[in-house]
Amino acid sequence: MTTGIGDGEAPRANVEEQVLERCQEVFPSWRALTVDDFDFADPKGFSSFTMGIQARPGVAADADPPAVLYRHLEGKENAILESAEERRVFLLLGEHEIAARCLHYDETCRIEEFYRGRTLTADGVYDAAMQRGVAGELHRFHRLDPNGLPEATFFELLFERWGPLVERVLISERNEFPEHERHLCEPLLQLLEPATLRQVLGRLPDPDVDPPVFCHNDTYHGNTFALDDGRVKLLDFEFSCRNHRVFDFANFFAETAMLHGFAEEPHFKIGPPRHTDADLARFIGFYVDREADLDDTLGDPGRRQARLDELVTQTNRAIAASDYMYAMAAIPLSVEPIQKIRFLPYAAQRFAKFRLQLNSS
Repeated sequence: MTTGIGDGEAPRANVEEQVLERCQEVFPSWRALTVDDFDFADPKGFSSFTMGIQARPGVAADADPPAVLYRHLEGKENAILESAEERRVFLLLGEHEIAARCLHYDETCRIEEFYRGRTLTADGVYDAAMQRGVAGELHRFHRLDPNGLPEATFFELLFERWGPLVERVLISERNEFPEHERHLCEPLLQLLEPATLRQVLGRLPDPDVDPPVFCHNDTYHGNTFALDDGRVKLLDFEFSCRNHRVFDFANFFAETAMLHGFAEEPHFKIGPPRHTDADLARFIGFYVDREADLDDTLGDPGRRQARLDELVTQTNRAIAASDYMYAMAAIPLSVEPIQKIRFLPYAAQRFAKFRLQLNSS
């Protein structure tokens, strides 16, 4: 981020005023209202700045719409897709009711329908009803084939497009970090080695045997939403492009290894995976059930079990790719973070976990 809205530098009051001003340009009924008439959620975002905005009860009847999700796009350097490709993808997902309905889209921002419900917690990924809902959404997602997507897969694009950003932060901007964190930069430069990318791709299925499909690529619990009406929705599609479906399964459990509340800095640790093969099998089993609706051969118990076993094995191998992805994604955000987290130690712990998994398999 290079603008005042999402660069982590602007005071919170200024951010709210700027976001409201942009929304007022789009929604005429908001123009007579002020910052005091709205509740602004804390800024969020891993690749772009987002903020939920809701009109307070006393003025909600005068605001149309009464709530939106604002996503700032201007100045975003860490996109996976080009802006025109990203726009086509999001609008397609909206047409299929996978993404939220788009209320406004231009080169500076996207304003989306506001979902009412709750974001999934790390413990929530083990809930069977939630797993069934996410599996159903992923199955619909993977069957889409948007026009104009790059032939390169997610990790190839990540390496190509984020590599220069990562290198700039770790070398040119190293002195921006507290002195006690600077030693973390040198080992993280291994992320940029072609050999590391080959190791990541080696954890995924052979594309000649199992061709990539259209994937979400950031399915952790914070991007899963339980609507008040009982439906389950995926959020944040900025990483969506071609990849292997098992990465979407693996990534669903990726952040459950995060442990918080430690007295010493950085106040969190990335522990060993919490999920078991049984957890994977149940979640992926819901996905295979959706496949069986379209493939009569999976009605045979033996064939269904073979398909499930294959996907569970592939997903276990893909877990390490999640750690690589989050390490790469965190570094460009570490100098001017959207969220209050020490992204450099986070990246270092993620990469250490990635290396550990490679050495133990």
